[in-house]
Amino acid sequence: MIKLECKSVLFYSELDETTFSERLDKINCIEKWEGVSDSIVLNIKSKKVSDTCMRELLSLFHRYKIEMSQLIVLVNDKNEAWIKNKNAYWYKKLFKNK
Repeated sequence: MIKLECKSVLFYSELDETTFSERLDKINCIEKWEGVSDSIVLNIKSKKVSDTCMRELLSLFHRYKIEMSQLIVLVNDKNEAWIKNKNAYWYKKLFKNK
């Protein structure tokens, strides 16, 4: 199981926080999630996530300004080609240490 940490997520309203948690519940590769101190920890079922799941995680992390580089553990042979698109909005944040 892979754990991703969403540190100090900033919500602008109660409904914004509700929307975030509802969205987490709809992403199939997230087995469970929980608040721990000032973080939200996501338990990802497997390293081999679907393209749909990966796109949802990229979108969610981008929208809520969550550290995207931790998603690099989910890059695999199946999704590598489109994820490594240097023109994509996520590329610099995902591969910033490369």
